[in-house]
Amino acid sequence: MKFWCLLLLCLSMASCQADECIRTADMPVGLKLDHYRSPTPSCVPNGITLNTAKLQKLLASEKPILIDVWAVYLRVDEGFGSEWLVSEPHESLPNSVWLPNVGYGTLEPPFNQWFKAQLEKLTNKDLAKPLVFYCVADCWMSWNAVQRVRDYGYTRVYWYKEGVDGWKEAGLTLVKTEPVPFKLD
Repeated sequence: MKFWCLLLLCLSMASCQADECIRTADMPVGLKLDHYRSPTPSCVPNGITLNTAKLQKLLASEKPILIDVWAVYLRVDEGFGSEWLVSEPHESLPNSVWLPNVGYGTLEPPFNQWFKAQLEKLTNKDLAKPLVFYCVADCWMSWNAVQRVRDYGYTRVYWYKEGVDGWKEAGLTLVKTEPVPFKLD
């Protein structure tokens, strides 16, 4: 009987701390600045890590904003504006917004301004609106984006660590998508 009580206590304590992520030695002190496609940690500081089942539950109950951060080259020509150069079709989770490159370790000021403006539009300036960031499995860009957005003041920030790969492996539908145009208002 004592064993079962102790086991139940341990399991309940573990579930209470599932959303807390302690920065470990395998995590950068701040944001990851290079080698974005490499093994990622099990959680992200200041965010809540989701697996596919937890994401599906969140989607059913709260309607979060899904943000794909997959990187793509941005061509900027003075006098001609800017254009994402997508070399092959990209698929995202249904109802996602593709904001490329917002997970780089360093964002140039115009890009940072664009990212903040996109978030304000998507959330209607509601800092408590749930935001889910993802990329592909073992992609640090979504990990970085979660921390950056927390620094912007958003309070309900989630990391879907498995990303497009996990969604596809679960047999769930992906949809072709295009990146949000890079324009500064």
